[in-house]
Amino acid sequence: MDCKYLKNILAVSFLVIALQLPSFAKKTEELIEIPATYPEKYTAQYIKLITPIYKSTGKDQVIYVALDMLKGTNGEFSRNAILGNNLSGKPVKIEFKDLGTINPDYANFDALGWKKNKQLYIYINPRHKDAPPGALAALLSHEALHQDEYNSLAEETYAWTMEAAVWYEIRKLYPESNEEVHPLVERENKLRKLFMRGNYSDKYIKKTVMSNEGYKNLPSTSPGFEDL
Repeated sequence: MDCKYLKNILAVSFLVIALQLPSFAKKTEELIEIPATYPEKYTAQYIKLITPIYKSTGKDQVIYVALDMLKGTNGEFSRNAILGNNLSGKPVKIEFKDLGTINPDYANFDALGWKKNKQLYIYINPRHKDAPPGALAALLSHEALHQDEYNSLAEETYAWTMEAAVWYEIRKLYPESNEEVHPLVERENKLRKLFMRGNYSDKYIKKTVMSNEGYKNLPSTSPGFEDL
């Protein structure tokens, strides 16, 4: 066979393969499985688009979606706080963590706001890894309010009320978030009922906070939360 002819055939073959590669890569990306609890707009392409905004907070995709779902809700303040508009001036680091390793008393907590040196953290119980991102969004709106080493009954009341208000909105905006069998959604629905029962105020949430054994040693107020 003519050597020049063989080279031409090989060159054409490589060109065809090269042209096909981007198409194959695109198809692979489209095959990324998106959980059913994600709202419809959170496609693989959209998540890729928002990842640069949220990657400073950690490595979990579901957290990126949860934070993005806070846009346009009462939790917008918390979203901005997590992205760096907080007392530390830096993005809050968020991760799923066995809270019992911090303190055995925290083992069954749903989440925990933490400060180490000048860095703020939000640790979420690993049992909520598969929670709908809308429920995680409500939880994060609560934890983002804890920005220092001080806490109080007033602060917890405000944080729980924020969480309830955000979940109330999330359920309306993204009804697929209400996966009632999930323990985190169960928590959010209990808060929502207290919020609605109190005519969309902290009336019954405050009573629940005041009677919580875990808060029995907290002072009434803390910096930034002087009213109870």
